[in-house]
Formats: sequence, structure tokens, C-alpha cells
Amino acid sequence: MGEGNKTVETDADVAAFVAGVPDARRRADAEVLLDLMGRVTGLPPRMWGTSIVGFGRYHYVYATGREGDIPVASFSPRKGATTVYLPDYADAHVDLLAHLGPHTRGKGCLYIKHLDDIDLTVLEQILRRSCARFSSDDPFAAPRS
Repeated sequence: MGEGNKTVETDADVAAFVAGVPDARRRADAEVLLDLMGRVTGLPPRMWGTSIVGFGRYHYVYATGREGDIPVASFSPRKGATTVYLPDYADAHVDLLAHLGPHTRGKGCLYIKHLDDIDLTVLEQILRRSCARFSSDDPFAAPRS
């Protein structure tokens, strides 16, 4: 079996992490995402690694035997943009992303410069859909509409 995840759940203080975000706008965006993801998941935030705030936990096992845990919903206030992680991949939400507002995307994440510029209702729909997939036995088998 290969090396495990580098990003693991920790006991670090989420409030202290958010309070320590140097950019005031990123810090305010983090507060909004704390509330939004908390409402969507119904779970408290936890630190994953040193800079990711996550909610919930999904344990995965690949056919290769590699396994680990990932948060079901998570974000990280980075220097250039806030990263919102989508463990079921951004392409699973292309229909909603068309209505989100300004963002760029990676395979499993969205990069959002300012939450004020996007439609938070659409982001909530994306997060709810993603979280619903992770309540099933195999979230990656869910249709990617």
C-alpha cells in the first residue's frame, strides 16, 4: 500500500485559523463558508491539515488498496482565491456552474476570488448535491448530470 493522505483531520482550532487569515476579504468569505457548509452538512467544522476547513468525513478505498478519509465539504482561504473542494469533482456540477458567477475550476475544486461576486444560492445547491452523493455507498457511481 502506498503513502497515505497528506491532508488529515486535526484538532487545530478552526476559529483561530479563520481569525488568522491575513486578508480581511478572504477572512469574511471564510466566515460565510463556515455558516453555509455548516448548514448544508449539519456538522461542525474541523481542520484538515494546516489550511483546509472541512465538514464531515468520507472513507474511501480504491481497488489498488489505497484508502483514506476526505471531508465531504471543505474550503481553504488561499492568497489568490478561496478554494472550495468538491470531492465528486467539479465536472459533476457543470449545469449549475454555468450560473454560479466568476470562478475557475480544477478537477476537484472551484477557485472563487470573491464570494460577493457569485450566486451563493447556486453554490449551496452544488454543495447540497455533492454532499448527498457522499451519503450513498458509492458517491462516484451517482449520475453526473
